[in-house]
Amino acid sequence: MTKSFEDLPKTYSSNDVEKKWYKKWEGEKYFAPKAGKTGESFCVIMPPPNVTGILHAGHALDITTQDALIRFKRMKGYETLFLPGMDHAGIATQSKVEELIWNEEKKTKHDYSREDFLKKIWEWKEQYGGVIANQQKVMGASCDWDYSMFTMDPEANDAVKRAFVTLYNEGLIYQSDYIVNWDPKLQSAISDAEVDHKEINGAFYHILYSVKDSDIKLEIATTRPETLLGDTAVAVNPNDERFAHLIGKKAIVPLCNREVPIVGDEHVDIEKGTGCLKVTPGHDFNDFDIGKRHNLEIINILNLDGTLNEHGLEWQSLPCKKARKGVVEKLKELELFVKEEKHVHQVGHGERSGVVIEPMISKQWFVDVNSMAKEAVERVEDDTTRFYPKGWENTYFAWLREPKNWCVSRQLLWGH
Repeated sequence: MTKSFEDLPKTYSSNDVEKKWYKKWEGEKYFAPKAGKTGESFCVIMPPPNVTGILHAGHALDITTQDALIRFKRMKGYETLFLPGMDHAGIATQSKVEELIWNEEKKTKHDYSREDFLKKIWEWKEQYGGVIANQQKVMGASCDWDYSMFTMDPEANDAVKRAFVTLYNEGLIYQSDYIVNWDPKLQSAISDAEVDHKEINGAFYHILYSVKDSDIKLEIATTRPETLLGDTAVAVNPNDERFAHLIGKKAIVPLCNREVPIVGDEHVDIEKGTGCLKVTPGHDFNDFDIGKRHNLEIINILNLDGTLNEHGLEWQSLPCKKARKGVVEKLKELELFVKEEKHVHQVGHGERSGVVIEPMISKQWFVDVNSMAKEAVERVEDDTTRFYPKGWENTYFAWLREPKNWCVSRQLLWGH
């Protein structure tokens, strides 16, 4: 039956047209790799979106840009593959599910068995994973969906295990008690890349530390007075004429009355602050390095949820911020508090949890990135790898010329 012009829709419906043609393209395998006239191949591996919800405008820009490259190469006669997939995103997905069960049932993950909680996460994945794939199809992404893989699929899981064992056998993965970024809400270690540094209004608290067997009192400024409960040294610069003669003597940590050594370390800036530095190796990255250089004791004052543990004296079980107020009041009472100076400074927050990150000693798995970073830098320096625009080289070099070994373990129920 022939349709007349009158039967045509009065307005163009992109939804109807796109659904019709995408279904045809997908059904007839138009997106599968096929040999082209150039005899060359071209592949884009989709950076897999997390199954933490629906896609946003940033994903749309990313996917359509990649798809434009694929379609251009396909039309030029290349054998092309746009390889799709989705990422399980351990921390992010588990956080979303924890938020969901709290909002709906006022329960935490601890109210479930491991099996039941993982079942909840898989239900989330099935719901949002399907939505994400459909959104990509609506955008017209010309992926070969037969190749689609989820990072918790058996093949991917097996590949992760094999890579882990291989890197371990090569000495590139190791386990160590080391200071890490600890997220007290997620109760997991996270990497440097998962920490957002935000400016907050804080203060320098000036505190007096006595030198043993003398009338000398050292004025020390800190933004976190509660951490003095974990102090195991006071550091001064050996070139500082004001304090060099004290190196080797003992200082008394206020409140806990712990005797600690006064050490000489050039990390201490003579021109900055008071010239004296309290050293808390268990809760500060720079202090941890000083502790290693001087073989200092490491004291952990925190529970996994960020509250003070048995070293917290009368402030045990309080979160740091509340303990800070009590510590300052006690120092004032003992006439060991000098002053408080308002100060704006950068504080690390969990990218996903939003809470203040606590540096903490923990047994974790790390990747030794130094040899890889060295080669990666050399490839840019010899122009094998190029940045566009070139200025981004500076950011790249800033990360890779002095890399920190990468913490790869997470204290999660969901993931590899």
